[in-house]
Amino acid sequence: MTNIYVGNLSYNATEDDLRQAFAQFGDVSSVSVIKDRETGRPRGFAFVEMPDEAQAKQAIENINNTEIAGRRVTVNEARPREDRGGGGGRRGGGGERRY
Repeated sequence: MTNIYVGNLSYNATEDDLRQAFAQFGDVSSVSVIKDRETGRPRGFAFVEMPDEAQAKQAIENINNTEIAGRRVTVNEARPREDRGGGGGRRGGGGERRY
């Protein structure tokens, strides 16, 4: 399974737009347009999962720097999020608090 990051995404782009773009290169397991927790508005990026690594690489090469929903996107293999040392919550946690 390859997880693909799609950045600089138009706020008007839908999961269907992404599914159609990536399906040209193979099976698409899932599409997630990331939305703001508080407002529910898209945040301008998404993740696409493809089960076949070779097809995913081909999709990345062919879709990167092309337009989806009227905006040029940045596409690459998603990297795992680094541990930010947070203990949850909105402050990021863990560190010394200054008042």
